[in-house]
Amino acid sequence: MSATTTLKLPADLKSRVATVAREHGKTPHAFMIEAIEAQAALAERRAKFVASALAAEQEVAEYGLVYYGDEVVAYLRDKFAGQPARRPRKRRLAARS
Repeated sequence: MSATTTLKLPADLKSRVATVAREHGKTPHAFMIEAIEAQAALAERRAKFVASALAAEQEVAEYGLVYYGDEVVAYLRDKFAGQPARRPRKRRLAARS
């Protein structure tokens, strides 16, 4: 069952939504539902990405192991080109010479 929510939109935004919705063959209500769903999904993906980055940062801090970016890029470039590719390996975080 759907819950009712009231949105108070500025007149110019309400007009823009109505125009764009009509151009896409939708009601303003359907257009706004899709927009809210898209923004909620985006916020959830962003939160998941940030959590993953923070976990990776913690792992690096704990173990000091990283992949060097240039090795990863070379691996992916060769892989996508269908060439033999040398897998990058984790290394201790240290200054490279």
